[in-house]
Amino acid sequence: MLPIQLFRQNKELVLEGLKKKNFKELELVDTILSLDERRRALQLENDTIGAAANAAAKAIGQHMAKGEKELADKMKAEVTAGKDKAKEIAQALADIENELNDTLVKLPNLPHNSVPTGKTPEENEIVRQGGAIPSLGDHNMPHWELTTKYELMDLELGNKITGSGFPVFMGQGARLQRALINYFLNYNTEAGYKEYCPPFMVNAASAYGTGQLPDKEGQMYHVTEDGFYLIPTSEVPVTNIHRDTILNESELPVKMTAYSPCFRREAGSYGKDVRGLNRVHQFDKVEIVQLSHPATSYEALDGMVAHVEKLLQSLELPYRILRLCGGDMSFTSALTYDFEVFSAAQERWLEVSSVSNFEMFQANRMKIRFKGGDNKTQLVHTLNGSSLALPRIMACLLENNQTADGIKIPAALQPYFGKAMIN
Repeated sequence: MLPIQLFRQNKELVLEGLKKKNFKELELVDTILSLDERRRALQLENDTIGAAANAAAKAIGQHMAKGEKELADKMKAEVTAGKDKAKEIAQALADIENELNDTLVKLPNLPHNSVPTGKTPEENEIVRQGGAIPSLGDHNMPHWELTTKYELMDLELGNKITGSGFPVFMGQGARLQRALINYFLNYNTEAGYKEYCPPFMVNAASAYGTGQLPDKEGQMYHVTEDGFYLIPTSEVPVTNIHRDTILNESELPVKMTAYSPCFRREAGSYGKDVRGLNRVHQFDKVEIVQLSHPATSYEALDGMVAHVEKLLQSLELPYRILRLCGGDMSFTSALTYDFEVFSAAQERWLEVSSVSNFEMFQANRMKIRFKGGDNKTQLVHTLNGSSLALPRIMACLLENNQTADGIKIPAALQPYFGKAMIN
């Protein structure tokens, strides 16, 4: 959530940022400023009545001490009337504050200066590219055929048990999933990230804190009787570990990693581009999260990008890094880098990670703060990234490494998988 001070101090900056994010309801900026002006006026009136009541209470005591009961009783009546007025103002103030907050949460985060202007994925900026795109020759099967050939996954069985988009991994496929999860977690913890195993359902306050509510309510599975939400990523529970917390400056950065299954309704996703593992409703992912000092959060972002890039290099996959344009960014992000790997069988790029800096947007909702040497509290900056999401990584590993003898396993993954080939 954007801080109200930003609207007061630089309305034009807010409007420019919202336009870059392709946000349409720009009139909400004036609504917010009007609500804030009314709120401050009510607060001033409330403070004035409170100060007058305190002064009157002191004066009443003095009048009573002097035996001036009639004057004291008159002032008591005035104080009582003031209290009734104060109750009315307090209620009006609470209503205004609720309306202001409900309006503020409708606005996305503002983009960083380096975010390219644009509205569609085609306008994202390619930062760099690495790895060699393989030539498959005669061995050119998409992963949904490979998983059938080697009995790694059964989509129809998942459809029977649950529904479309819930794959069942088995045999060497399940083993590969486990190997990837363990490798990713070890890679992250060796880089200084503390591992967590969080709940896979969260309450509404947690979903609100990271920005899933109210923006993405329709994309989450909701357990209505209990009011819980199945997590779309472990970013949600992990970042909320420090909700309503004041850290010491010396504790920053806080670096966390977690594995979790992820649940996304992905409403409206149909067609050939979502075949197999390209888009599913349940998938596994390892996440990295940082709470950073505002002065160093973009250094932290660069470090996270380099961390994910080295991980992809270790998997020997061709990849590219994109800086997302304003119109293709998430609601909460200030700057996002997407990682894509090339699927040689499908002959297209598939997104496997997003690494983002949210600046203070999430921290303002969750009240994650730190106390510096001057003893003042500030909001931290929050960052997160996929390290990595498994479905498309697995799809590209299978497709890009297929041979006449089976599917080769990258050297870095072999100690975790226990074999050099799937055959």
